[in-house]
Amino acid sequence: MVTSTPAGTTLESSREVYEWLSGFTNLERGQSLRSFRLDRISALAKMAGHPENCAPSLHVAGSKGKGSVTGMMASILEASGIKTARYTSPHVSDFRERLTLGSIFFDEETYVRAGRELMKIVESLPSSPYAELFDSRFESGETASFFELMTLWFFLCARLARCGAMAVETGMGGRLDATNILDPLVSVITVIELEHTEYLGNTIAAIAGEKAGIIKPGRPLILAEQCDEALKVFKKHASNKKSPLLYFPNCAELRNISVSRAGCVFTLDLKNKLKKETLPELFVPIPGEVQAYNAGLAVLALKTAFPGITEKNIREGLADFTLPARFEQISDTPPVVVDGAHTPRSVALCLDTFTQIYGEGAILIFGCASGKDVLSMAKLCVPCFSQVIITTPGTFKKSNPLQVYETFVEICKTEKTELVLNTQEAVRKAINYAKQNDNKDYLPVLGTGSFYLVSEIRKIYLGYL
Repeated sequence: MVTSTPAGTTLESSREVYEWLSGFTNLERGQSLRSFRLDRISALAKMAGHPENCAPSLHVAGSKGKGSVTGMMASILEASGIKTARYTSPHVSDFRERLTLGSIFFDEETYVRAGRELMKIVESLPSSPYAELFDSRFESGETASFFELMTLWFFLCARLARCGAMAVETGMGGRLDATNILDPLVSVITVIELEHTEYLGNTIAAIAGEKAGIIKPGRPLILAEQCDEALKVFKKHASNKKSPLLYFPNCAELRNISVSRAGCVFTLDLKNKLKKETLPELFVPIPGEVQAYNAGLAVLALKTAFPGITEKNIREGLADFTLPARFEQISDTPPVVVDGAHTPRSVALCLDTFTQIYGEGAILIFGCASGKDVLSMAKLCVPCFSQVIITTPGTFKKSNPLQVYETFVEICKTEKTELVLNTQEAVRKAINYAKQNDNKDYLPVLGTGSFYLVSEIRKIYLGYL
C-alpha cells in the first residue's frame, strides 16, 4: 500500500510537511502517461471533505503566462478585500511559493495543521474504500503523487485560512491535472504552444484538447488569443460544454504599452458584452509587453467572475503583483536579470524585452532540461549576446549541458560560447565578463532557459556578492 510514516510521527513545521511530501512519487521529475488521472485526487479530496469547494475558484491553464495570470488575479482580489489563496508551480527559492495567501505565505500554523490533516488522510488509505487506487503493486505512478498531495495540501490550507477565493494554476495539461477537480467560476486558458509533447500530444490541436479539459459546463471560458488550429479546438469544446466563450481579442484591447526597467504601463479597453470601460495607465512592476497581455486576461476573467471588482482594486492589485523569476532583476551592479523562459516563444519574448531595455552585447547564462527545443532557442539567443555561458540547470531534472553547448557552438561558429558545468562558477564568470566591459559600465547579465537554472542563479548570486 501507500508508503507509511513511522508510528508516532508528528509534523512540526512546514519544512517537515514538504520533506514528507517529497518522499512520494514526484512526477515533475518525469512521468508515464499512466501518471495522469483524476480518480486518486478525487478520492483524497472526498476523504478530506472536499476542501477544493471551500471558496469560489478561478482555474488557469495554458502554455505560457499562466503563473502570472493566476498571481495577478489573486493580487487584485486581495486588493478588493477578498482573502485569496494562490496555487502556482514550480517554486523558485522556497516551496511555500506554491501555496500562498495572495503574494505572501500562509502563517506557519496553517501549513502545519493542514499538513497533519493530510498525513492522517494518507495514513488511513490502506483501510479506506479507495485502497486499491493507491496500491504500490501496480505500475509506477499508481501511488499517491507529490503533486496530488501538494494540491490537496493547498486546498486544506485555503480552507483552514477561511479564504474567500482561490486562484489556481494547473501543473501540466489540464484535463487530467490534479487541480481539475475544481468547479471554478471561470476557466482561463492562456496562449498555447508545443510543450510536453511526450505527454500532451505532438500537435497544437492535441495540446489544446488537453488544456480544454478544464472547461466546465456552463462556466465561462476566458481565452487568450490563439492560432487558428487551437482556436478551433477551444470553440468546439466550449460549445459542447455550453460554456460562454470570451475570446480576448473580441472582448478587450491593449493600447499605449510602454516598457521600462520598472515594469510595464498600458491602457486596457474592455468591450463586447461587458460594460465598455477604459482603464488608462495601468502598471505592472514586471517588464515586458507580455505582462500587459497577462494582466488584460486576468482583468477580463475577474470582471466576469466578480463584477464588483473596481478600477481602484485592479490598479492597486496589479501594482502590488510580484512573482519570482518572471523577468526579475536581482542586482543593479552589474544588472542581473533572471527569467524562467524555457520554450522558443517564451525565450523570444524574454529577449525582446531584455534587448529593448538593456540593448545587445550582454552576457548570457543558459541551461535547460533535456527534451527542450535547444536549436530554436539557440538561434534566438546567439545574435543578442557578446558572451554565452552554458551550464547545468540544477539537478532536479535530467539535462545534457554538453549537447546544449554543442548546439550553441553550431549556431555561433565563434569562440564566444563556453561550457561551465558548475553553475556557481558560471555565475562568477558571467559577473567577471560583465565587469570587464571596455566602456567601464557593467554589461548586463541574463540567466534563462529553465526555472531550475534561475533558482540556482538566484541562490548563488544573492549569496555570492
